[in-house]
Amino acid sequence: MSKSIDRQRLIQERLSMPDRLEKAEQLQQVMRIWLIGRPDTVIGAYWPIKGEFDPLPALHRWKEDGELLEQPLRRRIGLPVVNREHKTLTFHVWYPGCPMEEDAYNIPKPKDTDLVVPSLLFVPCLGYGPGGYRLGYGGGFYDRTLASLQPKPFTVGLGFGQGFVSDFEPEAHDVPLDAILNEYGTVWPV
Repeated sequence: MSKSIDRQRLIQERLSMPDRLEKAEQLQQVMRIWLIGRPDTVIGAYWPIKGEFDPLPALHRWKEDGELLEQPLRRRIGLPVVNREHKTLTFHVWYPGCPMEEDAYNIPKPKDTDLVVPSLLFVPCLGYGPGGYRLGYGGGFYDRTLASLQPKPFTVGLGFGQGFVSDFEPEAHDVPLDAILNEYGTVWPV
């Protein structure tokens, strides 16, 4: 199967999942538990589109939990801002209620907030396969961004179990994620 056919099929399957909200709540729990004990203070994420899992509620709770510690931590969440010319992403501070505007692809992005460099980056997975490889929408934004970020953040894919593609074959330029979570738990590394 071609990746473009896989992409179309996976988007339709995800949008048609009758229990998507329940699975999203399960993945919120998995994500919150996975974050316990992580040393990161800046986490990059994404604004969900096309039925993607929404990581922002769990991240907002993570941010608030940092403020409740005996020695409070200033935790920050960054959302991507697209550089259309270079087809890369930078991350800018997001918080509930922060000013937003649409980017070049009509996806909401923080407006006039500070630039941050995440040490942990949650990446949306349209699909994923053995070895920690991710199938995105084909634009290469995350691949180019990860190649340019120094130091490279720890990368965690987020997707639903329905997105597992057992015969996924990565291309030479594909870089595996450090971990992948779905509603059942950690599926990479196994």
